[in-house]
Amino acid sequence: MSIALNIATNSDHAPVLASFADVGLNFGSRRILNRLSFEIGQRELVCVIGPSGCGKTTLLRLLTGLILPSEGQVLRKGAPVDGASRDVALVFQDYGKALLPWRTVAGNVGLAFEAQGIPRKQSRSRIDALLQRVGLAEHAEKFPGQLSGGMQQRVQIARAFAQEPALLLMDEPFGALDAMTRQGLQDEMLRLVAETGTSVLFITHDLEEAIYLGDRITALRASPGPDQPSIAHMFDVKLPRPRSQLATREDPHFLELRRAAFEFIEGAGS
Repeated sequence: MSIALNIATNSDHAPVLASFADVGLNFGSRRILNRLSFEIGQRELVCVIGPSGCGKTTLLRLLTGLILPSEGQVLRKGAPVDGASRDVALVFQDYGKALLPWRTVAGNVGLAFEAQGIPRKQSRSRIDALLQRVGLAEHAEKFPGQLSGGMQQRVQIARAFAQEPALLLMDEPFGALDAMTRQGLQDEMLRLVAETGTSVLFITHDLEEAIYLGDRITALRASPGPDQPSIAHMFDVKLPRPRSQLATREDPHFLELRRAAFEFIEGAGS
């Protein structure tokens, strides 16, 4: 289909924030990634889809420096990634394990400021402002166990934005939530990204979520052969922003993209 693009550059030619340059990765004898190349531009939201085991979460680990490629380079701001950076924040799917249960909501968000050596008296106003933005101002002194799943995930998102990251990595952050909560958090996240100018690499199994959120969608194939790049398709998402849970999902381009993405997944990236 015409909307499936076999290219891997950011479509609006935004300055490149992070990139994978001909990356290959082996775990033992298994080839996880092969000849993977694409860029993440500044202020761009790139979603990654693909069948289970194709290496989606592995991309996040490479960008954080937790693992190094077997071949090629992973770059942030033009420099090879060799370790953690405060410019990069990670939001996990399992919000229950990501938060410290003995700390209040404010205390969990404050971890980001403590890591920067900012005194508590100076950080409190910034914590309060972040909690206000994610709708948790009235819950600052509660503990994670007293919150719903959606509220816990809001705490994790607020903590990530407290770092003021240039790049936000999100590993299926809404996958465990009910549909209404998930849609609400999608819109809150898009609003925060628009306000801060943060770039995002977003991993998801939900094809509609990828289309709703993304500027581009990277579709990975599982178990690429020696002559196959890991990226099977790049889908450009030409949907206007701000997006609407109702109007955007009824847009003909949204429906066309959904069909193309479903056909890709159904064919397991072949």
